[in-house]
Amino acid sequence: MPSEPLISIVIPVKNEEATIPGLAAEIDAAFKTQSYAWEVVWVDDGSTDRSREIMRGLPAPHRFIAFDRNHGQSAAFIAGFRNARGTWVGTLDGDGQNDPADLPRQLARALETSVDMVNGIRAKRRDSLLRKISSRIANGVRNWLTGKSVQDVGCSTRVVRRTVVIDLPFFHGMHRFLPTLVQMRGGTIDEIPVNHRPRAGGASKYGLFNRVFAATRDLFGVRWLRSRNRVWRIADESKTR
Repeated sequence: MPSEPLISIVIPVKNEEATIPGLAAEIDAAFKTQSYAWEVVWVDDGSTDRSREIMRGLPAPHRFIAFDRNHGQSAAFIAGFRNARGTWVGTLDGDGQNDPADLPRQLARALETSVDMVNGIRAKRRDSLLRKISSRIANGVRNWLTGKSVQDVGCSTRVVRRTVVIDLPFFHGMHRFLPTLVQMRGGTIDEIPVNHRPRAGGASKYGLFNRVFAATRDLFGVRWLRSRNRVWRIADESKTR
């Protein structure tokens, strides 16, 4: 098995002591039969429970990095991407709602189709009615204002080329727009249905206010960024020795 991982799974964590052991075991089960090397990068986003202690006890290929304090999910994802060693990065939430078994399927789809990202579509949402409604509104508004990128922008189960995401413009809240930003920078995207489950523990970090109203400013910011974006390819260059 090669020493460098083909995929690094990045998982932001904030006070998820109840879900980390089970999620780690599920990841091990999903990837133990694969022929390629893999790793998991857990990112502790200012937890105040035993999350960091539990992550420290996970065996390789699990490893973790820890922030000095809470900086938000977007910062945690970007820090994980930049610390990852894989050619590809996969993303999961730390609450257990995403199924790790979907990531090998998404990676296989990406390798088969040569796209830059394979995003998930949560066909059967295991959320409250309020959260389903707010998510559907948020997806619709995001696609309307920033240009349609994928069907389920808010799904955290995805696989993407690491070289694509480490160069994306960073801002607080950018994790809500990852497919849009990837497409904006010229990346290609595919989608497949993925499993979605009830929370395995902990508490949601988002409510109606910060899921809908607090994201409005970011929506118009991404719309402006998209209008000013340029994607170039080098057509010719001088050869030096």
